[in-house]
Amino acid sequence: MTNQTVGRPGLPDDPRADVAEPTASCPVEITLDALRGRWTTLVLRELLRRDHSFSELRQALPTLSDKVLTDRLAHLVRSGVVDRHHKAGWPPRTRYALTPHGRRLGPVLQALWDWGNETAQPPDSVATS
Repeated sequence: MTNQTVGRPGLPDDPRADVAEPTASCPVEITLDALRGRWTTLVLRELLRRDHSFSELRQALPTLSDKVLTDRLAHLVRSGVVDRHHKAGWPPRTRYALTPHGRRLGPVLQALWDWGNETAQPPDSVATS
């Protein structure tokens, strides 16, 4: 379901949008919290492609440390974005998959990409101090 806007795109007709400071109940703050942390968007990108084991994610993102990957996955699970599926056996297997709610972040990431791509300046045009 899409929020209706009043007068200007991006301004929802919702009382939670008419606040003087960030609140935990603000949908934008909830989304930003789910996406917080360096590497989170790349972990999500990989999970948008397909379900992964921890080692498959490490292989897809080779410079990401085990500690940070563990932290990002735990955060995404707590946020309801990722499900952790544990299968008994030897060796035990754990797979990570986006929840339906997590899959809905795909268009959000695409919108962030598009905005950043439009805004990006070529390296030569960045002013130096």
